Amino acid sequence: MLLILSGDSELWAIVLLSLKVSLLAVVVAAAIGMPLGAALAVGRFPGRRLVVVLLNALMGLPPVVVGLLVYLMLSRSGPLGVLQLLYTPTAMIIAQVVLVTPIIAALTRQTVETLDAEYAEQLRSLGVSRLASVPTLVWDGRVALLTALLAGFGRAIAEVGAVIMVGGNINHVTRVMTTTIALETSKGNLALALALGAILIGIAVSVTGLVSLLAVREGQGEMRHA
Repeated sequence: MLLILSGDSELWAIVLLSLKVSLLAVVVAAAIGMPLGAALAVGRFPGRRLVVVLLNALMGLPPVVVGLLVYLMLSRSGPLGVLQLLYTPTAMIIAQVVLVTPIIAALTRQTVETLDAEYAEQLRSLGVSRLASVPTLVWDGRVALLTALLAGFGRAIAEVGAVIMVGGNINHVTRVMTTTIALETSKGNLALALALGAILIGIAVSVTGLVSLLAVREGQGEMRHA
């Protein structure tokens, strides 16, 4: 607690790097996952059900497997080795994007598909095609979609297995909260580990609380419109 209150520069540098990496990963994952999820929700094509099942399955990707695959892609002998991204924050962002994108895409699909089923008849009567209805459905489901983004951020900020494999846990370069907690605990430096753990728990509780608050407000809004 004293480290937090004293404004320890090392501690807050780790926290800021963690937030930067995870927030950027969520932004990239949202840019990929939300259009993909919306397209799956309104699209009708052969094999769609299989794609939906696969997407849902990818939500449970083991982080260490993701870390291994990204490591192989970015290593010197890998197809992207020439970019020299291994053991950089960018590599950590890529790993988190791979983990978070299926979560955002699957939750987006579920939200948009539910709204499409509810408003499809009305929208078709107005001459709005399935594809053209996506912006309307996304806007109507904005609270649920924000919840999906928060869920993705929660997954990203708490990740340790994949980021330590591709980031290397290098001091002042790729050392984030989760990897530092693991390292400092093994070294017996419990003060720093506990301080970072408290901050990480605070972030997790804040995200969970915000999700719950949004869900309550959405429910109240639906009741007022009923």
